[in-house]
Amino acid sequence: MDALLAVKETGERRWMYPLLRKGPLYKWRSLTSYVYLIAFFAGPFVRINSQPLLLLNFMDRQFVILGQVFWPQDIFLFVLATLVFLVCVVLFTIVFGRVFCGWICPQTIFMEMVFRKIEYWIEGDAGKRKALDAEPLNNKKAMKKTAKHLLFLLFSFLIANTFLAYVIGSDSLLNIISQPIAAHPVGFISLCVFTIIFYLVYSQVRELVCTVICPYGRLQGVLLDRDTLVVAYDDKRGEPRGKLSKNAEAIPVKGDCVDCGLCVAVCPTGIDIRNGTQMECINCTACIDVCNEVMIKIKKPLNLVGFFSENMIQNQVKPSFTGRMKAYTAVIAIMMTVLCYFIFSRSDLNMTVMRGAGMLYQEQPGGYISNIYNAEIINKTKIPTEIIIQPVDPAVKVNYIQAPGTVGGGTSVKTVFFLLIPESRIHKAKTTVSLQLIQNHKVMQTVKTAFVGPVND
Repeated sequence: MDALLAVKETGERRWMYPLLRKGPLYKWRSLTSYVYLIAFFAGPFVRINSQPLLLLNFMDRQFVILGQVFWPQDIFLFVLATLVFLVCVVLFTIVFGRVFCGWICPQTIFMEMVFRKIEYWIEGDAGKRKALDAEPLNNKKAMKKTAKHLLFLLFSFLIANTFLAYVIGSDSLLNIISQPIAAHPVGFISLCVFTIIFYLVYSQVRELVCTVICPYGRLQGVLLDRDTLVVAYDDKRGEPRGKLSKNAEAIPVKGDCVDCGLCVAVCPTGIDIRNGTQMECINCTACIDVCNEVMIKIKKPLNLVGFFSENMIQNQVKPSFTGRMKAYTAVIAIMMTVLCYFIFSRSDLNMTVMRGAGMLYQEQPGGYISNIYNAEIINKTKIPTEIIIQPVDPAVKVNYIQAPGTVGGGTSVKTVFFLLIPESRIHKAKTTVSLQLIQNHKVMQTVKTAFVGPVND
């Protein structure tokens, strides 16, 4: 279909009135949404090692993921995470289609499992809502619309507060809420702006986010292939469509589809799944639930609409987890494992040592040769800490010109020092020296650097 379903031929907005049917898959989606919503609203207030579960403070360049603190110096991890995310999106879509959109995407969860349920509760199911919108304004309509939009605003406000907590931290959010508006004008304005944005998205824009705005919906068109599992209609079994008839012998043989139109009525984006895979389909599985209800009533096999690939429908093979799907899933698992390893194995302290550029060695009293070094030490935690630099070889000495001392949380210090090695221990022009970064008598990092000295035969 070349036309945009959300727009009428006259150019007016076509509002969607999806019918509510609570089948098994809908119940699983609801359970998934409850877990997601609990995690979303509790996330900013959950602490791991005194750190929030998730913090993305771009203004202060502070990031916390699963209690791990990241700073701009960890940019390589964000680059790696972005690459892993993009690869996972591609591979996941190739194998499982747009399941993410229907089951995990925040837009879908809030729209279908929060705001849509408020709408059902106040205005009723599809037919009642459509009739209410068509009525002229009266007291009943005004009361229902006012109640609905007030609740929309309330939940938008809660979402805006939680979203802001992920950006500035829960402590800062509580300060904005508990103190006068004049003390935090920027924070108050931000709350108002986010509230309005979320309200407009869920009360006005709605499914257009999925069908028009979101790039992932359009990207899937070039990622799907004949083996991709998607919500699909089995036309081999369903066609030709036709209503049930008591006089079955008097009519031609028909397929299992009774052309009831319920699969279209329940679709939140208004598509007809029988027309094939479409960009607007978010794989919410509502059509599977309602079609299975009909199949049970007419005593036909389930899953006339189900999770199928094109090959499964055309070649009538049973659904299977193919070797290709296993390989893609394994790649996703391996990449996620590698990313998690880098994240959880990273050190809280990081030291970079550079020998003084263009500087020769110096002869020191007592038979020592010295080189000068510059070092930068980064504290990736939020806790100030005392550190020292210590050579692995006890024969090597460190004389500070500028001692590192205390490194503040989330900051770095620079230190300048001499390394002194007995001339008798130097046997080549460049010697490798290992230096340890010590915190509370614990070795946090070992760094190797070059030491230049005279060659002693």
